[in-house]
Amino acid sequence: MMYTRESAEVLALQVLGWLAGNEELLPVFLGASGASETDLRAGAADPVFLGSVLDFIMMDDSWVVQVCDAVGARYDSLMTARQALPGGAQVNWT
Repeated sequence: MMYTRESAEVLALQVLGWLAGNEELLPVFLGASGASETDLRAGAADPVFLGSVLDFIMMDDSWVVQVCDAVGARYDSLMTARQALPGGAQVNWT
């Protein structure tokens, strides 16, 4: 599935909601990103922040599986959605 920026933001918001409810992983994200819980609320309206949420989750395959199972998304959807958000274009080094 190809994502528009809007549909990618919707998926990223679902991922953010899942992350916010994950008591084990949320502190890891906050520590890695330097974001506060207040920043999470503000970031929900920022496509760049939403992209960083997807980037973080995609660092670990088990996190991808967990969130995709929770939100009913295909396992490759986070990568595809990320490409539609700012800074997500795939780089071709050829």
